[in-house]
Amino acid sequence: MKHQFSLAHLTALECAPPELTYLAAQAGYDFVSIRPIYMGLPNEPNYDLANNKAMFKETKQALETTGLKVFDIELARINDEIDPTTYEPAFEVAAELGAKHVLSSIWTDHTERGREKFAKLCDVAKPYGLTINLESVPIASVKTLKGAVHVLEDVNKPNAGLMIDAHHFHRAHDRPEEIQSIPKEWLNYFHLCDAQGHIPQEQAEMTRILREERLYIGEGGLPLKEMISHLPDDIVFSLEMPHLQRTKELGTYGYIKQCLESARAFVEQCNKNPLTT
Repeated sequence: MKHQFSLAHLTALECAPPELTYLAAQAGYDFVSIRPIYMGLPNEPNYDLANNKAMFKETKQALETTGLKVFDIELARINDEIDPTTYEPAFEVAAELGAKHVLSSIWTDHTERGREKFAKLCDVAKPYGLTINLESVPIASVKTLKGAVHVLEDVNKPNAGLMIDAHHFHRAHDRPEEIQSIPKEWLNYFHLCDAQGHIPQEQAEMTRILREERLYIGEGGLPLKEMISHLPDDIVFSLEMPHLQRTKELGTYGYIKQCLESARAFVEQCNKNPLTT
């Protein structure tokens, strides 16, 4: 079957959503995944489309011109301070742009509070036809696949899903066979990337790699073929592969095109030579 690919915004965060859309379409992607929720991180651009009406209109025009769709938006983080209802303007934007999914992660060590806020987030998103997809992140509070599964089982929300990132999955020492027992209806998309096989011990180095130096698919040491073998056949692959040096050398378009080419070739090879489980 023909797999579909989305360009995750972190891969080309220097591009505002309109430019990202045009470049993704030109490179051959099926979707874009945008970050209209501003998190105030150092050196991160502000693409808050709910409050930037001009950029919102330009993004909508870019989508109409190219025929691309927004697959998901990022990142509705859960922490001790955040009120989940503050994400509603971003959800309204997402729905108007045709998105179906929202990425979330949990950054509070108060387990019960984190789950209550995640459940509330699902409730806020439901009227907009959006699923909230929980991502386990090894530098966050919900670090592992098992931890994310426990949250979803506990909140038991019909619009809650699970989003696995290949980098984070490997760094958390999760095992590909664990994916097999996950309800397939939880899995809407998968962050596909590669990285060095060695797991950094320092959090700062792990953070640097995940934001600045992910590798082309098949170039690194992640067990990608094993992961893919347990995923639903119709899953969308969102390519989250930031690499600052390669972007500088190739230009954004050249880099995102090479990302897509490496992913397509790898996934097609997996289809031709599937693992027997």
